[in-house]
Amino acid sequence: MNKLNLFFALILVIGITFSCSEDPIVDPPEEEVILQDTTAYELFYGDLPSPDLPEDNSLTVEGVKLGRMLFYETMLSRDDSQSCASCHRQEHAFTDTARFSLGVEMLPGKRQAMSVFNMAWNSNEFFWDGRAHLLRDQAILPIQDELEMDETLENVVAKLEASKMYRGQFTRVYGNDEITVDKLAKALEQFMFSIVSYDSKYDQWKAGQVELTESEERGRLLYETEYNPFFPEFSGADCAHCHGGANFENDQYMNNGLDTEANFLDMGRENVTMDPADRAKFKVPSLRNIELTAPYMHDGRFTTLEEVVNHYNVGIHPSSTLDLALLATSETGLFLTDEDKVDLINFLKTLTDQTLITNESFSDPF
Repeated sequence: MNKLNLFFALILVIGITFSCSEDPIVDPPEEEVILQDTTAYELFYGDLPSPDLPEDNSLTVEGVKLGRMLFYETMLSRDDSQSCASCHRQEHAFTDTARFSLGVEMLPGKRQAMSVFNMAWNSNEFFWDGRAHLLRDQAILPIQDELEMDETLENVVAKLEASKMYRGQFTRVYGNDEITVDKLAKALEQFMFSIVSYDSKYDQWKAGQVELTESEERGRLLYETEYNPFFPEFSGADCAHCHGGANFENDQYMNNGLDTEANFLDMGRENVTMDPADRAKFKVPSLRNIELTAPYMHDGRFTTLEEVVNHYNVGIHPSSTLDLALLATSETGLFLTDEDKVDLINFLKTLTDQTLITNESFSDPF
């Protein structure tokens, strides 16, 4: 046998030997081990007072992350076309520029979408009429509303259960991949609690970091000065009566004189409490970021801040449930001059928080 034949014979023997041996054992790739992560979420809120958050839903890094994912998740709607963020847009301080937001069937809602920020300082129910007791209750009602996302909670859970990504994230938050409506609602609550506005020019002025212009300062004084029918030259816009405190609201439901009793189209808070004393009363919203949140009022009837100021200056309509402070101004108006109105609006614009609308922590994670 020549050397070439000997070489091929040797190769054949080696091949037969290895082909008859057992295949080497190769461990399959391990599945990612997902563990619960309870790392607390650090909530920044500047000089706002400490919020009173629910003890049964402490904010965690992973919980806020899950809530953020769900807030921007279109699977929460019937046709997978809309998310919470569709009507609560970051660039508009988490509200909608439409007078009435359109749902999956392109049908308009009944009221203007409220802003979703500083919810951690809301202590008196949610929605314009307060029909949701907790923020987690508010979170799931638009999903089921036929004019909004028009989906069942059962279907939402089924969609999320089919997603490995969501099963993993629910495990990181809750310790197991069981997806329930309660867990979903609490996660959305966590994310919305994390959306905080505290860095407007006004806040920077309070901290001594910037100066207000002459017009803004004059507007601030008008904002804070009460109505004085006896000395009109010293009378103010009396805004702080309803929009006071660090969050520029009072957590109350009030009739602000939009209509006379005969023209009430929306009974507001009365639909919830069944108390005629609450007729045409609506939640007083924060005036933070008011420059970004047009149109205004529960029905979006005013498109500009100028219209809003004119309403309070000379447009109050008396009725049996009108707030008494506004009733007092309805006969004479607020005595605001054209310059007063300009200055007041310039001050209101100092409440705009550019950080809120650019903070990536609140933006679409997908």
